[in-house]
Amino acid sequence: MALSPELCKKMYKDMWRIRLFEEEAHRQTSLGSVVGALHMYCGEEAVAVGVCGNLRDDDYVLGTHRSHGHCIAKGAKPNEMMAELFGKVTGTCAGKGGSMHIADFSLNMLGANGIVGAGIGPATGAALAGKMRGTDQVSVCFFGDGAAARGTFHEGIGFGALWKLPVIYVCENNQYQQWVPRSNVAVLDSVADMAGSYAIPGVSIDGQDIVEVYEVVGQAVERARNGGGPTLVEAKTYRFHGHSLGDEEQYRSSDEVDSWKTERDPITLFHTVMTHKGWLTEEEDAAIQDEAKTEITDAVKFAEESPYPTAANVTTDVLAPEQEVA
Repeated sequence: MALSPELCKKMYKDMWRIRLFEEEAHRQTSLGSVVGALHMYCGEEAVAVGVCGNLRDDDYVLGTHRSHGHCIAKGAKPNEMMAELFGKVTGTCAGKGGSMHIADFSLNMLGANGIVGAGIGPATGAALAGKMRGTDQVSVCFFGDGAAARGTFHEGIGFGALWKLPVIYVCENNQYQQWVPRSNVAVLDSVADMAGSYAIPGVSIDGQDIVEVYEVVGQAVERARNGGGPTLVEAKTYRFHGHSLGDEEQYRSSDEVDSWKTERDPITLFHTVMTHKGWLTEEEDAAIQDEAKTEITDAVKFAEESPYPTAANVTTDVLAPEQEVA
C-alpha cells in the first residue's frame, strides 16, 4: 500500500495510542492495579505500527515480552488489553495472560511470550500452515537482538528459508540485551548480516523512521505473499524506559536516554514529516491526541469496572475439550 495522508494519520494515531497506553499502564502499576512484570514499548512505536500497517487482519503476528505495541498496532482494543493487565475476566485472555502473554486470536495476534525468542518457531509454523492451506497469509515475528543468539532463531529461520515460507522476521534492536550493550556480547554489529547464512534477504533500517519501516517491510510482505520466502529485517530502535519496571538503568547514562527522547522520538519525527508535507494541521494533531487520550481513559474505566475471574475460572482454558474417538 502506498503512503497516503489518511494512512499516515492512522499510523500517527496508533503511535499515540501505544505511547499513552504504556504510560497509563506504568501509572496503574504504581497504583497497584497492574501486578507482575511490565516491559514498556515507549520509543519503539514506529516499528510495530510501520510493520503492521502492511498487514491484513488475517495475517499472523507473534510478539515478545514487550508486546503491548504489537497488539495495538495489529488492531487489539485498549479496553480489553487494559482489562487483561488488570487480571479481569473481560481481558483479551480472560485475565490469565497478563502483560507478557497478551494475545488476541480474533486478530491472529497469536501472543506475546515471556521466553526470549520463543515466538520465532510458532511464527514459522503459522507461515507453514498458511502455505499448506494455499492462502497468501503472511506471518510476522517480532524479537529482540538478544534472541539472535538463541537456537530458536537459527532453527526457525533455517526452516523458513528452506521451505520459502511467507514469514517476516523483525528484529527490534534496541541497543541493549536487558542490561548489557549488544557490543559487549556480539561480534556482528548488525543482526541483518546474519541473513546471508540462510540465503534470504537481510536489511537494517532506522526503526525510529516509520516511513522507512513501512516501505521496507511492505516490500518484504509483498515478496512473501508472492512466494519469495522470508526476509530478515533489523529495525534499530531504542526503549525510553528501563528493561522493566524497577530497572535502575546503571548500564546507560541519562544523557544518552535524554538524547534519544529529544532527537529521535519516533512520534516527533513522524509529526515533522507529516506537517512538512501538509498532511497534518495543528487542529488535526490536537484532535488525534485528544481522541487517543479519551480512548485510554475509557480503557482504564472499563478495566476498573470489569469483574475478576471467579474460582470456577481456574479450570477453564487449561485443557482442550474432550472429543470422542470414532
